[in-house]
Amino acid sequence: MTDARTLNTGRLTLRPVSWRDMEDMVRLKADGGAFGQMLGGVCTRQQAEKEMADDIAFWACHRVGIFTIHEQGRFVGMTGIHDRPDGRGFGLRFALYPWASGRGIAREAANAALSFTHNAGIRRVIAVAKESNLASRSILKGIGMQECERFVREGQTMLVYESKRQP
Repeated sequence: MTDARTLNTGRLTLRPVSWRDMEDMVRLKADGGAFGQMLGGVCTRQQAEKEMADDIAFWACHRVGIFTIHEQGRFVGMTGIHDRPDGRGFGLRFALYPWASGRGIAREAANAALSFTHNAGIRRVIAVAKESNLASRSILKGIGMQECERFVREGQTMLVYESKRQP
């Protein structure tokens, strides 16, 4: 049985994260090439398990959340929406294994997750990227997000992008 929240793009399948995905998510979140640029950086298994519980609860509360990304049935990363711990609101995240990067997968998946979120009634979504992270900034611009704010965190200039959709 297929979950109604499963998204299919031209070459990807995005599924809401579930406990079945725990091992894949633990490996992804422990990979410095995949998660080194993320808020909080790489995770231990214990941290990944707590985030999984939070992500599943977020889906239950908001009808949107984190998706796993699969290309031809193979787990390649994650994308989706979470509640940013800095209070800025619902944030778009994405992370891929380095071996899956450079082929437009992150852009395709993030765009699908962003559209799903807006279609679920969420009017404003933000994303934060280091000024030096040109790959993420290119993806965010490529899916129509606009820079709206800058701040400094731990000596790094961070850029805030937003996507707004009218009800």
